[in-house]
Amino acid sequence: MAFRKPPDGGWGWVIVVVSFFTQFLCYGSPLAVGVLYLEWLDAFGEGKGKTAWVGSLANGIGLLASPVCSICVSSFGARPVAIFSGFMVAGGLMMSSFAPNIYFLYVSYGIVVGLGCGLLYTATVTITCQYFDKRRGLALGLISTGSSVGLFIYAALQRELIELYGLDGCLLIVGALSLNILACGSLMRPLESSSSPPPEKMFVDKVPDQYFVYREKEKTVEENISILEKGYIDEKSVNNVPDCKQDSTLNKNALSSINVNEKDTYKKKVVEQTNFCKQLAKRKWQLYLTYWKETMVLFKNKVFSALFVAILLFDIGGFPPSLLMEDVARSANISEDDYYMPLISIIGIMTTVGKLILGILADFKWVNTLYLYVTTLLMTGVALFAIPFAKSYLTLAMLSGILGFLTGNWSIFPYVTTKTVGIEKLTHAYGILMFFAGLGNSLGPPIVGWFYDWTQEYNTAFYFSGFCVLLGGFLLLLAALPCWNSCTNQSSKLPPNTYSYKVASNA
Repeated sequence: MAFRKPPDGGWGWVIVVVSFFTQFLCYGSPLAVGVLYLEWLDAFGEGKGKTAWVGSLANGIGLLASPVCSICVSSFGARPVAIFSGFMVAGGLMMSSFAPNIYFLYVSYGIVVGLGCGLLYTATVTITCQYFDKRRGLALGLISTGSSVGLFIYAALQRELIELYGLDGCLLIVGALSLNILACGSLMRPLESSSSPPPEKMFVDKVPDQYFVYREKEKTVEENISILEKGYIDEKSVNNVPDCKQDSTLNKNALSSINVNEKDTYKKKVVEQTNFCKQLAKRKWQLYLTYWKETMVLFKNKVFSALFVAILLFDIGGFPPSLLMEDVARSANISEDDYYMPLISIIGIMTTVGKLILGILADFKWVNTLYLYVTTLLMTGVALFAIPFAKSYLTLAMLSGILGFLTGNWSIFPYVTTKTVGIEKLTHAYGILMFFAGLGNSLGPPIVGWFYDWTQEYNTAFYFSGFCVLLGGFLLLLAALPCWNSCTNQSSKLPPNTYSYKVASNA
């Protein structure tokens, strides 16, 4: 499908609005799952580690399945995927209201809702990039705040719905609200080219590539057309058998010759299909080998290897507060009368502020985005170490705001990846990093919950989380130091398609 030049406006602003509300509606409940987490603990009586799997799957499965989500959007388009995913998110939330045990929630809320969110995220980003070029950064920044605003509103909304209608009623109402994704998805009009060829012409143009290329002995187009015409005449002679008895002998001879021709044609087709399959398998195998070679080249870049470790450790340690902060407050015996605002709502609104401010800082030429990202990691680790010492709502609210602001470093992560590997390798590298980010999101909350189940307190759990984030930050800082880069460049030469951070940043 050919696309027109991105208009950078017009219907594109409608795309921005509907993409914002799509992320708001689909990510609101999964990001604010900490409110539901408390209810599931009381309803099913399972351990905190086992219960935390529900929210971690809902937030991590979309990133883990990002390659599949990209294939779906590329194959079917953003509009059909968004509509189908709207049914998935709404259906998963409504099914969760009838969950008899925690294992049912793993599937209904964790996998179904999580996969639907991953598909919707890919669809909104793809359709926005198609409509914007010069203002793409602004458009992507606006739609990315939808999830943060959803976290802020859904945290208070779900708590209020639980008090009024119970846990089951809350999930049913939230699922019904998610059906508005269908209306948003229907407005994602694809940016098709008006000069695209008609379907018949496209089909005819594809025939030579499919049937004339993969052959041991190549034939000209005229020879293949003559074969097709001959088969058509033979088929016509079979269907039009004459009624005269005196021609029976002639018919028998004709039929026998036709059978011979049909056998020869069948053998030729078998040979052609066999050769086609061999060539296709060989081509696919070459693509897989090329993919893994490019992946190995990426990991020879010291900064990229450190970045992959850092993002994994950051999500293992930095994601649990957004899920478990409400339970941390309850474990600290903080009265609900002291609550002015849910802690998760504070995290959500400060994440929005962090995305905007850090994104603006990254645009300044005098700011090194990699060092800025490392700074956010180190500060996150320190804030996680401080959580066990917070014994009041005010201190937990301040730490929630700090952690939420620092979590906004997601807005500069694409900048860091581009500076590390170069624009040519961005898609490949970003897909790998997002996979490990999803793995960290899936593992972080259950690990913290298991620490609580073992020790019956959160102190050790958040010391572990802070250590993971600090370790990732120090490793990335060490790999990014100029002295380290100069030493490694003198000792070994990187492949031509691999970029150190220093080289990529100057490019």
